[in-house]
Amino acid sequence: MADVTDPDDGLDVPPVPAPDQDAEPPAPDDIGGAPPSGGEGMGPDKPYERRGEPDEREEDDRGYDDLRRVHQLVSNNFYGVVDASGAAFGFGAAASPGLAPGTIEPAEADRALRFYLAPQPCFDEALGQLREDFLVVLTGQDNCGRGAGSLALLREILGDGAKLRSLSPANALADLAASRDIKPGQGYVILDYVGELPDRAVQAYEVGRLREELRRKGSYLVLTAADTTRRRLALRDHCVPWCSPDPVELFEHCRKTLPHAPLTPETGRELLERVGEQRRPADVVAAALVLPQEGAEKALDILRDRYRERVQEWFRQQPSADDLLPLAALAFLEGVPERTFEKECAALAAHVRDWEQSGERPAAEADEEARTPPGGAVARQSRARWKERAAGLVTTEHRPGRGRDAGRSERRLVFTSSRVRELVIAELHDLYGYGLWYPLRLWLGDLALQGDLDTRTEVARGVALLARHALVEVDEHLLKVWSEGLTNQRVTAALTLQFMCDVEHLAPQALNIVWSWTDNRGQGRAVTAAMALTGRLGSLYRLDALKGLWFLAQRGERIAFSARRSLVLLLQSAEHEPERALFILRYVRTVIARTGTGSRERSIALHITVQLLEAVRLETAEPVTAALLRTVPDSARHLGSLWADALHSGNRSRAVGALCRTLVQLRDDPSVTGAVHELGEAMRGAMTDRQWAALCHHLSLALKHPDYAIPGARQLARVLLGSLRGRPPANPRRTVAHLISTAPFPSAEGGRSK
Repeated sequence: MADVTDPDDGLDVPPVPAPDQDAEPPAPDDIGGAPPSGGEGMGPDKPYERRGEPDEREEDDRGYDDLRRVHQLVSNNFYGVVDASGAAFGFGAAASPGLAPGTIEPAEADRALRFYLAPQPCFDEALGQLREDFLVVLTGQDNCGRGAGSLALLREILGDGAKLRSLSPANALADLAASRDIKPGQGYVILDYVGELPDRAVQAYEVGRLREELRRKGSYLVLTAADTTRRRLALRDHCVPWCSPDPVELFEHCRKTLPHAPLTPETGRELLERVGEQRRPADVVAAALVLPQEGAEKALDILRDRYRERVQEWFRQQPSADDLLPLAALAFLEGVPERTFEKECAALAAHVRDWEQSGERPAAEADEEARTPPGGAVARQSRARWKERAAGLVTTEHRPGRGRDAGRSERRLVFTSSRVRELVIAELHDLYGYGLWYPLRLWLGDLALQGDLDTRTEVARGVALLARHALVEVDEHLLKVWSEGLTNQRVTAALTLQFMCDVEHLAPQALNIVWSWTDNRGQGRAVTAAMALTGRLGSLYRLDALKGLWFLAQRGERIAFSARRSLVLLLQSAEHEPERALFILRYVRTVIARTGTGSRERSIALHITVQLLEAVRLETAEPVTAALLRTVPDSARHLGSLWADALHSGNRSRAVGALCRTLVQLRDDPSVTGAVHELGEAMRGAMTDRQWAALCHHLSLALKHPDYAIPGARQLARVLLGSLRGRPPANPRRTVAHLISTAPFPSAEGGRSK
């Protein structure tokens, strides 16, 4: 993982009033009812003044509610153990080693290179250049094995036991060129390098300086990039064109390390013929792995790619508009209820008719049978037509819906395989031009604006698949428009960028697009960027996402509000990823430690801290802090430090309320006693005696509130504090209302982040 300073030691925490100072006026945040958790209206520019447009705030709230619901259903798949068949050359459902910035352990590299065969002569050429210049750029087509080649080159020089380090593809080269932090004897890799923002473009002299620094430290840097990188003057002299190894040689190389699988001469010849047609090393490795386990027929199935053959055969028949348009619509609306699909499919047909009547060339000519007389569409059995229209490609399933419809299933049209959806979009892009795509883009725009959440989620998935083949068009005609549009459009754009991370070479592009939206491109795009940095994108590029959101949190009120909501959503979605959850907490601690007492930046950081402490889980109203204390080792130390900081700020009452809700949630779980004790020790270590006595007093009063006066909560508080008998306040007339927020308390099960 990327390094973040751990500020456990030597952190100066500003004091809170001691019990005998409680007669002083409360901090502004404590007056008249603090805003509810997660949705306060105080931006960092003027923290205690409401200046935002209510309509914009409500719309942004609704957008984050949509994102929250999507994150409940979509799990992050980046950090599982990758099977060699997918990881050998960087192709698989989970992230390949090096895609997520951080340390690449030797075991990870071993899995990635288990079946590696160095392609020649490009491998030797790149190795020679790396030895001479300490820097090399591998350029070539996607899926040709550049990522595995970068690891193999570094290990060839540094040895198999070397720990390699992956850097972010966004501005990492500029950061490395400008820094003096290159470690001696270190191997660095930047996968799928996409360049920098215009104002940070690396110049030739900076690359030369970086090369000299690498030489001086005995370290090495390998970048992988598309062919277009060779046209960049600063890197042109360091590029080596990369290619895949010969597929037959790779297949035989794999078989030598796998159990023997007997083959008849005829089957062996067919296998080698099919292997020779492959262009992706991962497909060759997958077939070699399956051969001894499941037999030759299964290996041939992988190599034949039957789904591709079916899809291509369907399009070779030159389908009529009546068949083409429903299949095109399904590529962007798979799995929505059939009634919804039929309505939207009719809308697409209307867009095409309008386009044709404008005098332009039609998307597809309907045959004579398709030209039905008035009323013919009513009598036509359109649903039965699917049995003939796309046999072997489309089927129907009954699935339940969300919310109130969760107990009732509906018929939905789905592809027979997720691969079919990808192939259909690829064929649509390869075979059809402006006559189809112009009305299709208009239709997608309508769906992004007016569709329900399920519809817009599927539109985002489909557009992310289209970006594999037409990234520039997707960015120019869809994402740029949606990112500065209304809430539904911005959520659709954010989800599209997150789904683009399913394809490894598109993930850096998605991050680069987000960065461009933060660069003086207006409030709307900045808010969309904050939304996009949650979920998969924020999980993959952890440090980049946190840095970006911290930058946005220091902007104007509306942008800062969205950045804080995104940080909360990042923590909520990290609950089941202990390492990522701790990373977020540690980052916020570091930010607080690096801000000056009383500074605007510290006020913003403490505002974020309180929202994180008040956050609830995605699935339930349980506080995230309670879930982390229960399941994530070492979270108590970081949470204790954050709570101590929040208690010393003007957000004290909200911090006390969040602590009470956490104790109430954990009151019946004996297994958390140790974690709660550790939490108390961490808080105690960050406070003076007077501050600790003040906390005891405030917490004692807060636990008398009806929402928190629940059996077991007070006993757990004793574990936290050791004793609730703190020093009495100097002014005993001061009531609970002055010590805790006068806003209505959430239920005892935990408050919600708005």
